Amino acid sequence: MKRLAMWMMAAFFALTAGVAGAADVLLGAGDVLKISVYGSPDLGLETRVSEAGEITFPLVGAVPIGGLSVAAAEKKIGNLLEGGGFLRKAQVNIIVTSLQSQQVSVLGQVNRPGRYPLEGKRSLMDVLAMAGGFTADAGDTINLIRKRDGKTSKEIIDIIEMVRAGSLERDVDLTGNDVIYVERTPRFYIYGEVQRPGTFRLERGMTVLQALSVGGGLTQRGTERSMRIKRRDAAGKLETIEAKHDDLLQTDDVVYVRESLF
Repeated sequence: MKRLAMWMMAAFFALTAGVAGAADVLLGAGDVLKISVYGSPDLGLETRVSEAGEITFPLVGAVPIGGLSVAAAEKKIGNLLEGGGFLRKAQVNIIVTSLQSQQVSVLGQVNRPGRYPLEGKRSLMDVLAMAGGFTADAGDTINLIRKRDGKTSKEIIDIIEMVRAGSLERDVDLTGNDVIYVERTPRFYIYGEVQRPGTFRLERGMTVLQALSVGGGLTQRGTERSMRIKRRDAAGKLETIEAKHDDLLQTDDVVYVRESLF
């Protein structure tokens, strides 16, 4: 419940941060535009921005608009119509009917994974909210994968800690083709003389004693004085550790509760 409340708070911050208008969209290859010119219905058309970032417009020919905002593209086409002597005062209107160039991918443990358009300025939390938030199996961290100047980078962001600390400077603005991957929650395993052996969510700072509680406690034959942790080291080798109550568990630890000898 605490984790759910934290996610709801994060979504609230995202949705109340303000949404930019369509005029802030930067146009790019693949975008489909519906263009009209006031008083000149014969100049209206629907077209797609080419891979070179251009459209072909009546009377003026090829117009490079890739990287421009909608407002800037409207002004550019208007200036070309006026500069060519075709219209005295050109009032151009552009509606983006399909935004293909500015999309981000949201994958992993979210309720609605997929590709989402960046219709204006969108932050990480905005897009996570658009994807329906975390599933019950989601962990607290996300991977943000970005490509800039031909180089790919990966940043791990702890969403829950970001909200707890109010560090919203990590709620970065996204650009087209960014990838958000929400990790699956870390798990631990417990078996032996416990009431509910199985696989469970590993909470932050979880101790062996807390893990025992999650497993329903001891059976009549179990003992807290004889527990072991099976854990793989950095090289992947399995090691067995005599467990103490306050030992902290790690991802994929296996806790074995042995039977009392008396």
